Amino acid sequence: MVLPFFGKKPAPAGSPAPRSRASTASASASVARSPSAGQRSASSRSPGPRTEASSLEFTVAGGDLNRVLAQCAEKVHLEEGVEEMSPPAEEAAILYANGGYEDARSVLEHALDTTASGDARFILWGMLLDLFRLTGQKERFETLSLTFATEFERSPPAWQDLSMQSPRGGEAKAQTVNLSGVLGSQAAAQFAQLIQIGMRAGALRIDLTRLRGVDSAGAELLLRAVRGLRRAKIKLSLIGAPHLVSVLGGMVNSGKRENQTIWLLFLEILQYTDQQERFEEQALEYAMTFEESPPSWEPPPAVTDSQLETDSLAVEMSDTYVLEGEVIGANADILRKISSFAHNRTKVDVDCSRLRRMDFVSAGTLFNVISQLHAQGRLVVLKSVNSMVAALMQVMGVHQVARIELRG
Repeated sequence: MVLPFFGKKPAPAGSPAPRSRASTASASASVARSPSAGQRSASSRSPGPRTEASSLEFTVAGGDLNRVLAQCAEKVHLEEGVEEMSPPAEEAAILYANGGYEDARSVLEHALDTTASGDARFILWGMLLDLFRLTGQKERFETLSLTFATEFERSPPAWQDLSMQSPRGGEAKAQTVNLSGVLGSQAAAQFAQLIQIGMRAGALRIDLTRLRGVDSAGAELLLRAVRGLRRAKIKLSLIGAPHLVSVLGGMVNSGKRENQTIWLLFLEILQYTDQQERFEEQALEYAMTFEESPPSWEPPPAVTDSQLETDSLAVEMSDTYVLEGEVIGANADILRKISSFAHNRTKVDVDCSRLRRMDFVSAGTLFNVISQLHAQGRLVVLKSVNSMVAALMQVMGVHQVARIELRG
């Protein structure tokens, strides 16, 4: 569903928010300094010494934030019914972003005890229930779900364990990444994700069955990814390897010193099939064509059935950019690569269904990136965002330049 902070109907990308991000940064710094949940009321926030968070400047394209927001505001209309987020919701979002899960829970529960507004309570309830899902607290979630259903006379969200769980038995669990369309240089950002997924899980499956073609740049991306994962001892399985072998086989010509990267990818993918005899023949052709030693036959260990996740991640590389896990600190580079993914796209879909947490600074980076895309006339849609992260995005003004859709 669409983020309820926007009022009765979805707000278009770029709708200005009433609260400036300058005051939000000050609020964030105040929360960071607060020693206890009881001191976190809106009335207790007061200016103090500048902290690292409050001194940050999120600039865009060499200009200041207010100028960028003004430019964005000129291009959109203000949606009626857009309301400012309540101070407790802001505070809980920032506490969660900083890793203060219990503090965030305390703020939300206290706010529900003292807040009368129906709209504000609905937002607070959504955040609290999502917080329990994100921290794996099923019993608390189910108990309060009944209270939610009674108060709002509607079904509560279904239980999903969104916490970070270690695979049982210690065996690496493989996720699945789907490649489709024609593979080219525009997929660079997605391949950074692909490698990150494989390195994190220790195993990976890549589905090649929907690839229609590969150019030289795309071949180099896939070749580097496959070789890099093998060198890192990541268990890798290529679904549809014979299909890609067939595609690549029509692009290589013996005796013509061209498409060397295609040749090398062809030989690499052949090692993920049972065609050793064909590999040896093609390796000899490669050696004669390029007058250099070919790769040797080294079939990699395949991913076993027991390693497959029942709810494996399918990433549509040509259509959707994926954010997952915790985007904090050094991981913010994954946000900047959204710009590369957006190349030649007017609508940019970002799957956030596995994004657990984003810190304050990363949310500022996300705002910067999306602001630039918004200024170029591109629509960014952040899909399946959990309520805690969505609230932080609201605090940071991301809803002004993107459409945010809550997960169910």
